[in-house]
Amino acid sequence: MTSPGSSARSEPIIAGVVTSLVGFTSSFVVVVTGLRAVGASPAQAASGLLALTVMFGLGTILLSLRTRRPVTLAWSTPGAALLASMGTSYQGGWSAAVGAFLLVGVLVLATGLVPALGDLIGRIPTPIAQAMLAGVLLSLCLAPMKSLAVQPWSTLPILIVWLLAMRWLTRWALPLALATALIAIGVNLALDGYDGWATASWLPRLAWTTPSFDAAAVVGLAVPLYLVTMASQNVPGVAVLKSFGYETPWRPAMFVTGAGTVIGAPFGGHAINLAALSAALAAGPEAGADRSRRWIAGVATGSTSLVLAVLSGALVTITAIAPDGLLEAVAGLALLATFVAAITGAFDREELRIPAALTFVTAAAGVTFAGIGGAFWALVVGLFAHGVLRRR
Repeated sequence: MTSPGSSARSEPIIAGVVTSLVGFTSSFVVVVTGLRAVGASPAQAASGLLALTVMFGLGTILLSLRTRRPVTLAWSTPGAALLASMGTSYQGGWSAAVGAFLLVGVLVLATGLVPALGDLIGRIPTPIAQAMLAGVLLSLCLAPMKSLAVQPWSTLPILIVWLLAMRWLTRWALPLALATALIAIGVNLALDGYDGWATASWLPRLAWTTPSFDAAAVVGLAVPLYLVTMASQNVPGVAVLKSFGYETPWRPAMFVTGAGTVIGAPFGGHAINLAALSAALAAGPEAGADRSRRWIAGVATGSTSLVLAVLSGALVTITAIAPDGLLEAVAGLALLATFVAAITGAFDREELRIPAALTFVTAAAGVTFAGIGGAFWALVVGLFAHGVLRRR
C-alpha cells in the first residue's frame, strides 16, 4: 500500500514526465514540417529535432535547479508553424535558414541583456502580433480537412480519436491522435509493400550546417521568428508561471534560451523558449500540493526530454515515408487551439480590428516581395494601418 507521503513525493516527478511526453508528442510533427519547409533534408531535420530537445531539456534542468521554480522550456511551436507556412515561397536555402536561427538566438540573448529591446517588442500591439500568427497558422490548420478529402479512410480515424479524446482525455488528445496516425501509416506502408525498414535511418545524429547570412532570410525569417517566439511563447510563459504564483527569472531564462538557440542553430534547431501551455502541467496542482517542491517537476520534465531526444531520428524517418498530408493533419490539430487563441486575441480590441484584419489576410495570403515572406509584410501592413488609423 502506498503511503500518502510517498504519493506526495512522486507527484512532481509524474507531472514532469507527463509534461514532457505531452509537449513532445503533440508538436514534434510541426517542428519537422517547419524545418523541411525551409530546406532541411530528413537527416538535417532529425538533427534539428535532436538539438532542440537536448537544449531545452538541459535548460529546463538548469533553470529549475538554480531557481527552485518549475521553469520549463520548449521548442518554439509557433515559430515552427511560421517556417512551415513558407513552403515553396522560401528560396534562401537551408544554410541561410540556419543563419537566421543563429540570429534569433542572438536577439533573445540581447533581449535579456538590454531591457530597451524587450520594451520595443512590447510596443507592438498584441492584436497585430496575434493576427500575424493566426494568418500564418491558417493554412496549416486546414491540413486535416485537406487530408480527409484525399485519404478519408486514413484520416477519419485520426479525427475521431482526437475528438473523442478532447471530450474525455483532453490532455492526451494529440498524443492519441499521433498514435492513431502512426498505426495508419504502418497499415498504408504494409499494403503498399514497403520494404525499406532495414535501410532506413533510425538512430539520432547531429548534422552540422555552416550558417550563411542572407538579407532576405534575416528580414523575412529571423525577424518574424524572433517576434513570434517572444510574443507567442516567452510572454505567455511568464504569464502562466505568474498565474501559479511564480516569478519568472527573466534574465537567466533569456540567457539560457538564447544561448541554447545559438548552440543548437548550426545543428538545425530553430528556437527554444519558455514553455507556455505545457508549463501549466509542471507548475500547477498536478505537480503536488506543496508549491515549494514543484521545481522537481521541472527537473523531471527536462530529464524526460533528454530520453525522448533518442527518438528524433526514428520519428523523422517515419514522417519522411508517411503518406503525403497524413502527419500534416496531426500538425493541424496540434495548432488548432493556438489558432483559436490567436484569432480571438487579434479581434479583441475594436479600435485595432481593421489593422489586425489587414495583418491577418496578408499573412494568410503568404505574399512574397523582394524575397521576403508574408509574415514580415503582414507586420508592416498592420503597423502602418495602425499608425494611419490612430491619427484619424
